[in-house]
Amino acid sequence: MSCHYLLVLLLSVGVSAVEVQRPRGVPISKRQFYEEGKPFTCLDGSRSIPFDRVNDDYCDCQDGSDEPGTAACPNGSFHCTNAGFREAFIPSSRINDGICDCCDTTDEYNSGATCQNTCRELGRKEQESLREMAEIAKEGFMLKQQLIQEAKRSLEEKKAKVLEIQNNKKDLETKVEALRTVKETAEQPEKEAKERHLKAWEDQKAVIRMEKDKARMAEVFLELDDDADGFVSVAELLTHAELDTDSDGSFTEEEAKGLLGGVEKVDTLAFESLWDNIKEKYLSESSADTQAPVETPQEEMREPASDHDSDQYPEDDIPEEEEEEEEDEDDDDADDGDYKAPPASRTQDKKDDDDDEGMMPPYDQETQNLIDAAQKARDEFDAAEKALREVDDQIRNLEKEISFDFGPSAEFAYLYSQCYELSTSEYIYRLCPFNRVSQKPKFGGSETNLGVWGKWAGPEDNIYSVMKYEHGTGCWQGPNRSTTVKLTCGKETVVTSTSEPSRCEYLMEFISPAVCQEPPSLDSTIRDEL
Repeated sequence: MSCHYLLVLLLSVGVSAVEVQRPRGVPISKRQFYEEGKPFTCLDGSRSIPFDRVNDDYCDCQDGSDEPGTAACPNGSFHCTNAGFREAFIPSSRINDGICDCCDTTDEYNSGATCQNTCRELGRKEQESLREMAEIAKEGFMLKQQLIQEAKRSLEEKKAKVLEIQNNKKDLETKVEALRTVKETAEQPEKEAKERHLKAWEDQKAVIRMEKDKARMAEVFLELDDDADGFVSVAELLTHAELDTDSDGSFTEEEAKGLLGGVEKVDTLAFESLWDNIKEKYLSESSADTQAPVETPQEEMREPASDHDSDQYPEDDIPEEEEEEEEDEDDDDADDGDYKAPPASRTQDKKDDDDDEGMMPPYDQETQNLIDAAQKARDEFDAAEKALREVDDQIRNLEKEISFDFGPSAEFAYLYSQCYELSTSEYIYRLCPFNRVSQKPKFGGSETNLGVWGKWAGPEDNIYSVMKYEHGTGCWQGPNRSTTVKLTCGKETVVTSTSEPSRCEYLMEFISPAVCQEPPSLDSTIRDEL
């Protein structure tokens, strides 16, 4: 309600109305159409009638204008003068119905109803209420001026802060680039030292593998040399069917001779040259003598089902789970594509190789010093880069706030980064202006987003009287929640009510001095009204 309207109401209530002679039920604004002694023309212009037929309890005009003081016309209306209070109109059907609708009792002039004129008392109370509202509006506007001054001062401080941070940012950028150079300079010798260390470790492992390979070759030569004559012959080679070159299940003399380089037998020196051709397939005699246990079919192992199967196994050791784990392991093996697991002896040999090679030895002191220096440079660079990102965030947030639409004079800026709550019997509603609206059950449960800041949505002549929050949590088989916040003038900043007029569409009433408009001068208003 505007301050001007409040003052107009105060004047209309406070100044004693002057009675002007006119037919019953006719407002002063239409007095000129009802001149006694002259024909009356229906206000819709449809016909004219003699004046003595006005208020004769018979409806002559289609618009009901000839019977303003009776109930004869169904579409008529009766004007309550209500001197000392506000004038009013009531439907003509309420005239003389035994109920006093006009505070001056003029609507019950012929019903016999006992009515008391309460207009002056009502006027006094309304005048008092309107004065209080006008005082609130006046105080609210004074607070608004303070808010505007604070917003102006805060805006200047924020602009100065942005300039200060931007200057600091330049220094920080220079520092970051300098530390980047230091980091990259420190990382190069670190990288080279690590590569040297790794290469030395790889070379060492290669030597270990080569020595193991020679030891195994000598061991295999002795195993193959059955007659201990210092040679491995075709006949001795044929005792190892796993060396079948074409894997057709038949290891022939010709194939064995081919493995020996086309000769009948080889000594240790010649065996060294053909070792690479047989070492991957060769199966040690000691492992070949060891028979793998025969697996019992799963169906034979399993007892007939009973009602107490769970009692036969520990709670965490159910056979079906073991089968699943074995299947998972099989699946992992299958992921290796065409890879074929080597015989048990070679698998064990590989494991032994890894055990012998062990873990990579620690870095020497010189290399460790280079690593520590590079890490220190990295840490210092990362810290400076993080500080630069934080500065960018500060600038971005300040510039966002500076450019925000906080009203014509930034009077709404004080609401930024603030939140206001309203507690009902079931929920706690939380309004964070220019951010979001939420709803949380009082007795447990998660918070629901009722909308995030969208825009100012008031009418053209008062756009800053309504806030719109959109794109909240979606309703079940419905739209996303949204909230309309209506702002009214007041000395406080508080959410006064909330409702849900339509499904998933909420309405909040919000009081703020930032909405208050400048009240007109009381003296000038009185002169205008008089």
